[in-house]
Amino acid sequence: MTSIEQTIKEFPYQLILGSNSPRRQELLKSLGFDFLNKPINVEESYPIDLLAEDIPLFLAEKKADAYPDDLKEDEILITADTIVWCDGKAFNKPANFVEGKKMLETLSGKMHEVYTGVCLKSGNKQTTFFDVTKVYFKKLKSEEIEYYLTNYSPYDKAGGYGVQDWIGYIGIDKIEGSFYNVMGLPVKELYEELIKF
Repeated sequence: MTSIEQTIKEFPYQLILGSNSPRRQELLKSLGFDFLNKPINVEESYPIDLLAEDIPLFLAEKKADAYPDDLKEDEILITADTIVWCDGKAFNKPANFVEGKKMLETLSGKMHEVYTGVCLKSGNKQTTFFDVTKVYFKKLKSEEIEYYLTNYSPYDKAGGYGVQDWIGYIGIDKIEGSFYNVMGLPVKELYEELIKF
């Protein structure tokens, strides 16, 4: 057994992922760690004066604070939140087709930033961190936006799109930073923070 295999297999904490997101579950599973999934539902509201990375960091901590059980010292709760930031404004999940179309029209032909904030919390310790990725969209045609919203229903995704979906295949010119961060979990940073924890 290699030292990495040993580190992951003998990781001294029980990981708990507090997320409804199938993408976050898939990414954490791909890291190789065993974990329990206990989704936490909170209203994703935040103070209006927060900007950029402060929003997902605040929401990740809010989700951690809403965890209903007492955490033990050998448990780590992982909570996360992702936003799209464009033109000085945060884009969360669109409520409907009209809102989703407006978001994608705004992102079309521009660079936007995707911020994911992560909170790690145990019975006696807490740490937060974030990652940011720049995403460049081509100029999207109206029919491309409508086709995507109709067929892929991205209403659980910040900014109204999934980078791993059809719109990512046909619409993204380039990405600077972590692809997985855009999916909703900066796995490289998460791995490093877990090892440090």
